[in-house]
Amino acid sequence: MKIVLRILKWTAIVLIVLFAGLAIAANMMYDRKYDAPYPDIKASSDSAIIAHGQHLVLSTAHCAECHFKPDDSTKVKNGEDFQLAGGGFPFLFPGGAFYSRNISSDKETGIGNLKDGEIARALRYGVKHDGTVLIPAMEYQNLSDEDLTAIISYLRTIPAVSHKVPDNDFNLFGKAILAFLIRPESPVKTPPAKMTPDTTAQYGEYLARFVSGCRSCHTERNPNTGAYIGEELAGGPFEQVKGDPPRMLYTANLTPDPTGVLHDWTFEKFRDRFHQGTSIPESVMPWFAFKKLNDTELMALWKYLHTIKPVHHDVGAYVQLIKK
Repeated sequence: MKIVLRILKWTAIVLIVLFAGLAIAANMMYDRKYDAPYPDIKASSDSAIIAHGQHLVLSTAHCAECHFKPDDSTKVKNGEDFQLAGGGFPFLFPGGAFYSRNISSDKETGIGNLKDGEIARALRYGVKHDGTVLIPAMEYQNLSDEDLTAIISYLRTIPAVSHKVPDNDFNLFGKAILAFLIRPESPVKTPPAKMTPDTTAQYGEYLARFVSGCRSCHTERNPNTGAYIGEELAGGPFEQVKGDPPRMLYTANLTPDPTGVLHDWTFEKFRDRFHQGTSIPESVMPWFAFKKLNDTELMALWKYLHTIKPVHHDVGAYVQLIKK
């Protein structure tokens, strides 16, 4: 009996030491600095480039989905005018909370003091101006140089909004994730200099994977780390319904399998669905932005989604009670 107690005692001591070591390491390493190149991107004053950037920010890349003041969330969901660039939208996960930033030209609370290359590096490599890692909530690493230039050019035209966003707040679990699991993400290959908008499946793939982020929501992910764990674009559990945690949101299966939502749709129905906007009140899809997709973009997406691997996955209802 004494031997058993002694073993349990030393096991407990070892576990406490290990936990304490991990805690110390997480606190020391979660805000480590990384190095990444500064893309040779410079904002333009050309009105056509700025207009293209505006379309990307407000529609195709749906940047406006997160970079608004939380008080304007109802306006955003209803498609009403709202003040872009306020920031402060909270993202909650078991490791704490992080907040969207103020992307207006304000020099103290926004991006007014950042160089074009610093903004481009954050979007392309996930490294902020201070060298720390950017939480991988934006998957714009593979944007073309032209699109990245257009976005930054438009951001430079947004009037200064003085709005201080709360600092990110991570608990020990969150710091451990940042220290040991989250790393800056580089492009999968050298980003193209230009992607000409057309109705091809190739352009649709570019939109779906690198601009509009279809993959980021319609592929099941680990709720703690964000790592992809499901079949590509096959849908699945996404997040708990805000304000009603017993219910879970599920995203649709977009593959051309008979269990997918698109299997019996025409292009006209696909297009009209986007133009309709929100139909499920609990949905977090940025319909207010995607309503503004043009027919060229929608046809390209339509063609691409019919080229991907069919996955037999019946998602069921888009809002479901969490099984206990």
